[in-house]
Amino acid sequence: MTGVVGALVEAWDELRIHKLRVLLALVGVACAVTAITGVTAAVAMMKQAFDEQSERMNGRSVTVTFDAWPMSENPEGTVETLDAQYATALERYGIEYASRSQYVEVEARFPDGTQRVQVQAVDPELAVLRRLVPQSGRWFTDADAEAYAPTLVVNESFLRALGHSDLSGRPTVELGGATPVTATVVGVTADDWPDMPPTAYVLYDQYARWLSGSRPGAEGGPSLMSGQAAPQLLVWVPRTEHRALQEQIRRDVRASMPGWDVQSYDNDFDQGGIDAAAKWVGIGVGGFALLLGGLGLVNIALVTVRYRIREIGIRRSFGATSGRVFFGVMLESVVATVVAGLVGVVLAVAIIKNLPVERVFGGQIQDMPPFPFSAALVGMAAATAVGALAGLIPATFAVRVKVIDAIRY
Repeated sequence: MTGVVGALVEAWDELRIHKLRVLLALVGVACAVTAITGVTAAVAMMKQAFDEQSERMNGRSVTVTFDAWPMSENPEGTVETLDAQYATALERYGIEYASRSQYVEVEARFPDGTQRVQVQAVDPELAVLRRLVPQSGRWFTDADAEAYAPTLVVNESFLRALGHSDLSGRPTVELGGATPVTATVVGVTADDWPDMPPTAYVLYDQYARWLSGSRPGAEGGPSLMSGQAAPQLLVWVPRTEHRALQEQIRRDVRASMPGWDVQSYDNDFDQGGIDAAAKWVGIGVGGFALLLGGLGLVNIALVTVRYRIREIGIRRSFGATSGRVFFGVMLESVVATVVAGLVGVVLAVAIIKNLPVERVFGGQIQDMPPFPFSAALVGMAAATAVGALAGLIPATFAVRVKVIDAIRY
């Protein structure tokens, strides 16, 4: 143990003596470690950004969607019966996050005239399933289902059609046909594309209560015909159990709804190809830069050893073994690259922590991943390996020096 500590102290002293030469070589090593560590961490952030973008479109992983429709002109059961069967299945299998979903067109009375707009009837849990966060205002709560009037979360186009630029004026809109109801806008989402038409979300239970004339199969509305789809059910289930749960729920609902067909699909698909490619490209570029920095360190170490031939010969004459000389010379490069690796990791952490996420990834990351500890390990391991390789040639050269020749040098 004392020998190792002594070798480390000696290596550090030699680095201090030749600090200018070593510093020039280690700049490349530090930059390469920063690149490798930063790219590894940035790929983790990029994966999180891609995952969240996919979840906004397709739901959390794994989201299973159930579709049901009658197979005859006079099927047994109604949409209300189907809703009850869905609720029973969710309770039976302990599913926490689930939402019904149905798209309908509803008449909306804007200041410039009545217009039919697409409205999606959902449950509050859809915000979790699809990572829906209003730009302003709020999303639905369970208390909204008991309100005496519908509440809406609309897109920006809808709000502009109402003649409002924000929610400060507590905008309202009349919805429905012959017997319209006044709905209050409580939240605004961003438009998905330019010139997007007005759209809105409404709670499924409020839709059934206040806008039943637009709902197929509801009391006072048209009945479901053969082949016409009922509201969808979206459930978020564990990845390890989604196949079995998907089949069990579909089988239970189909058994309780004679004359109905129930199908399901999920969003369990691999998205790791692009992430893996980006990671390996970044590591490859950083590795090439690290190799160039290592070559510069080898060159400087060889020059330094040649200047120290007499010193090495004197140490050998006083009993220093070949192993001690080899280890001491190689450790100089290792210590140097480890220090450079630490500097590179610190720089990578500082860069990643101050990265403009919205500008780089095109949107805010809700669940920001922590700086991956594995990225720092990869950077330090690469720096140590390059130091060992860079010190191997000079150390071998130092060991082969003959004592008598070294003293006469």
